[in-house]
Amino acid sequence: MLAYIALRIRSTAWLLATLILLALSGCDGNAAKPPTTLERVQEEGVLRVITRNSPTTYFQDRAGETGFEYELVRRFAEQLGVELRIETADNLDDLFARLNQANGPALAAAGLVASAGRRAQANFSRSYLQVTPQVIYRNGQRRPTRPEDLIGRSIMVLKGSSHAEQLAELKRSLPALQYQESAEVEVVDLLRMVDEGQIDLTLVDSNELAMNQVYFPNVRVAFDLGEVRDLGWAVAAGEDRSLLQEVDRFLAQAEQNGSLKRLKERYYGHVDVLGYVGAYTFAKHLQQRLPRYEQDFKKAAERHKVDWRLLAAIGYQESLWTPDATSKTGVRGLMMLTQNTAQAMGVVNRLDPRQSIAGGAKYFALVHSGLTEDMEEPDRTWFALAAYNIGIAHLADARKLAKAEGLNPNKWLDVQKMLPRLAQKQWYSKTRYGYARGGETVHFVRNIRRYYDILNWVTQPQLEGTQVAESGLHVPGVNKTIPKEEPSQL
Repeated sequence: MLAYIALRIRSTAWLLATLILLALSGCDGNAAKPPTTLERVQEEGVLRVITRNSPTTYFQDRAGETGFEYELVRRFAEQLGVELRIETADNLDDLFARLNQANGPALAAAGLVASAGRRAQANFSRSYLQVTPQVIYRNGQRRPTRPEDLIGRSIMVLKGSSHAEQLAELKRSLPALQYQESAEVEVVDLLRMVDEGQIDLTLVDSNELAMNQVYFPNVRVAFDLGEVRDLGWAVAAGEDRSLLQEVDRFLAQAEQNGSLKRLKERYYGHVDVLGYVGAYTFAKHLQQRLPRYEQDFKKAAERHKVDWRLLAAIGYQESLWTPDATSKTGVRGLMMLTQNTAQAMGVVNRLDPRQSIAGGAKYFALVHSGLTEDMEEPDRTWFALAAYNIGIAHLADARKLAKAEGLNPNKWLDVQKMLPRLAQKQWYSKTRYGYARGGETVHFVRNIRRYYDILNWVTQPQLEGTQVAESGLHVPGVNKTIPKEEPSQL
């Protein structure tokens, strides 16, 4: 009898323990489900994102992290209310391998074309940018105009890229086509190799060429290879689409509220303003002229709390970094100051580059601080550039025109549409300050923004000692022997 009672007690204890375990696991007898990717991100409070180091995706300049993909994914992390942690991949194969690791990054935001081959490696979001694949050749060489012309030419593309997929598909109909894939290069390297004649051709997307064109003035577009393609963010392959659903909602919202459009305008709205000749000239002056004045730009920028590269960009737009420049209207010097502005800024000799740079920096800082407090960056800087060129009064007129049209007077994307109207009687007759060449101001700001972007990229710390630096691009703070310019260049 005692043995029976003991057995009942043990059985009851075992049953009670089992019930407790079942209750802790969800009361249904099934094992607890692992958290979804979205739940894991929210629980950890961190969004790990893998990307590439390039001008179109992510890089660090001396002011911190930047790049189109970085800015967009930063906004996504803020919407989720989590910390953003960026990781960079050595190549595309590495990127997808790490994305699909058990404890890998949750998201890939790296300018990825959602091609058929890649959809087998990952799940892709809705499109946020459309690009066109382009065949690139060197100016002066025979230009290919159709796929058949690629046969017999040396071609290199990124290993694992959508362009490698395109060439593999093309080779099925053109068996004689030969090409190389490399995991040791990035788009910048491929363009440099074409520019220097190391390879005949490469394939890049249109946005990457637009952003990098200025660094390699010999590269040209041969023809578009295929139709427009979608860029998307990616998550690991599998059935877990929890994070992807949030991404799609975010991108749809960004499209609707205009923030995506503004970001595209910020990074791509001014990349094609230089043209081939302007790109070649700027690249040359970057080496031959900027080193002479770089320290002056830095000293003036430090004193007035302005990015020295922005001051340098203004100086280039004004005078091509020529200290004795003079316009028909009487503005003079490297920063092209008027006589009145020079006197107000304490500049005695406008043709002294050091004085001119100091005066220009002081004036820009005053204009920037004089704008209304409701303007936020980066729009505030673009407005300051416009006011530097056209004056705060005319800028105020353009902002009022924008407001009257139902546009945002604090967004440069909206106000720049109104500035050309200041040269049209039907519009300037309704303004307080009258006629102004507002179209020139839009051009002025676009050019400076392009020069500023280039200076940001070529002076980023991680470029020092790299192939890009070794290929002849300017490295900050290094005063090498300055090559002499030909008389025709001055």
